[in-house]
Amino acid sequence: MHPAPSVIIFTALSGLGFGLFAWLGFGLPEVTGVAAFAFFFVAYALAVGGLLSSTFHLGNPQRAMKAFSQWRTSWLSREGVFAVTSLCVMGVYAIGLIFLDKNWHVVGWIGAVLSIGTVFTTSMIYTQMKTVPRWNTKITPVLFLTYALGGGALLAGQVATASILLIALTALQLLNWVHGDRAFATAGHTIETATALGFLGRVRLLESPHTGSNYLLREMVHVVGRKHALKLRAIAIATLGLLPAAILLLLPFNHVLALLAVASHLIGLFAARWLFFAEAEHVVGLYYGQR
Repeated sequence: MHPAPSVIIFTALSGLGFGLFAWLGFGLPEVTGVAAFAFFFVAYALAVGGLLSSTFHLGNPQRAMKAFSQWRTSWLSREGVFAVTSLCVMGVYAIGLIFLDKNWHVVGWIGAVLSIGTVFTTSMIYTQMKTVPRWNTKITPVLFLTYALGGGALLAGQVATASILLIALTALQLLNWVHGDRAFATAGHTIETATALGFLGRVRLLESPHTGSNYLLREMVHVVGRKHALKLRAIAIATLGLLPAAILLLLPFNHVLALLAVASHLIGLFAARWLFFAEAEHVVGLYYGQR
C-alpha cells in the first residue's frame, strides 16, 4: 500500500506518546513539578501531534468528528474515543503532579490502561483487514503494543526495562517480516479466487481495466523493490532496538547518550513503519496483475 507520510507519522509518534503516558500513569518515573511538566509536554506533543497528522489523510477532514459516533462497529471510531478519553484523564493526572504535588495513583493507572487501549485500537484498524494478509495476524497488535511500551520506556528513562523491551521488539519485528512475507500466499489469494473464475482454469489479465491511474492504484497497489526493502529492514533492525539497547547497557548513562539512543530508535521506528505500509499487499492488486 502507499506509505502516506501522514499515517506513518501518526502511527509512529502517537504510539510513542501513548506509550510514555502509560509509564507515567504507572508512576515511572516518579516526578512532580517542572520535571513532570517536561515529561507530560513530550507525551502530549507526540500523542496529539501524531493524531493531528492523521487528519491530513482524510478525504474530508471537516467530517472527522463523525468518526466518534461509530464506536460500536468501527475500530477507527474506538481509537478516537480511547485517545480523547486518555488525553483527558492523563491531563487530570498531570495537573495533580505539576501544580498540586499530588500523585493520584488511581487516576494515573486508569490513564495508563486507557493509553495502552488506544494503541491496541490503532493496531486493530489494520489487524482486522482480511484484504491485507500481512496485517491480518495476531502479531500485529502485539507488535504495536511492544513498539509503544518499548519506546515509551526509553523516553521515560527506564533503562533496564527499555533495553529488554527493545530487544524483544527487534525479535518480534523480524518474526513479523518472516510471517508477513508468506502471508499472502498462505491466505490463498489468487486472481482465480478474486474473480471467481477459477473453475474455468487459469485466469490471466488480458489488459488493464483502464488506461489512467485511479485511487486504488495510488493507494492500494504500491509495490516496493525487494532490494530497497532489504536495506530498510537492515537499517531498522540495527537502529530500532539493538543499538539503543547497547548504548543503554554497555555505556555509562548520561543525557547525551540517552538522546542518541532515542534518535537511533526513531530512525528504526520510521524505517520499519514505512515498510509496514509499503510492503502491505492488498488483494485488489490481483485485478491489476500486481500480485
